[in-house]
Amino acid sequence: MRWPPPISLRRRPFLLLALLLALYSIPGTFSLRFVTLDTVEIFTTHEWFGKPTVYFRCNGENKTYLPDVKEAHTPYTFKGEESWQPLTELPEKKCKRCGLYEEDTFKPADVFDEWEMCSSDFKDGKYTHVKENQFNATFLCPNCTASAGVHGNREPSSEVATNKASVLVIIIVSVLASVLVIIALFLGYKYWQKKKRERDQARFLKLFEEGDDLEDELGLSNEL
Repeated sequence: MRWPPPISLRRRPFLLLALLLALYSIPGTFSLRFVTLDTVEIFTTHEWFGKPTVYFRCNGENKTYLPDVKEAHTPYTFKGEESWQPLTELPEKKCKRCGLYEEDTFKPADVFDEWEMCSSDFKDGKYTHVKENQFNATFLCPNCTASAGVHGNREPSSEVATNKASVLVIIIVSVLASVLVIIALFLGYKYWQKKKRERDQARFLKLFEEGDDLEDELGLSNEL
């Protein structure tokens, strides 16, 4: 006869889900630092004729064309949902060399500006870069605010508080994970003991039945 597993075992998926949610709450664990373009305004164009072809690019990555940016001194605002968004993804503690360019057919691209873009540059998820007489652009990265780097503008007290909170969350999650492992091992051990007792009882009953059959064969039961 098969016994259903203990009810506690059925609750283990919920405990594991709680563990995953706790891990997700650790800053930087699963966060994606995608950078999107919020606003941009170019102050000049480098083409004598026709509309400019403006694009954004970080070193080692593909060009991201800005198809709407065609006029100087015209502010452009974006929703972050355009097909060409996001522009890039930033590491937590390293910067990327990025720039805004104007494509040229017959010579190298004209450079509006090139600069180091870092996660720590974003304050409350927003970062504005201005190049005099070239352009003004605002970038968004909601998850970049959670990390602090050497170039950040955050105050030391805020950084220390965030680090302490991160360490506290890691300790809590570690303790929770240890407790879950111990509970799982304990439940597994109790389940193994229960199955062992069932096997022993079945073996004993089988031996008892075999003993009765042996007595019947020897005629001991009739003599009694």
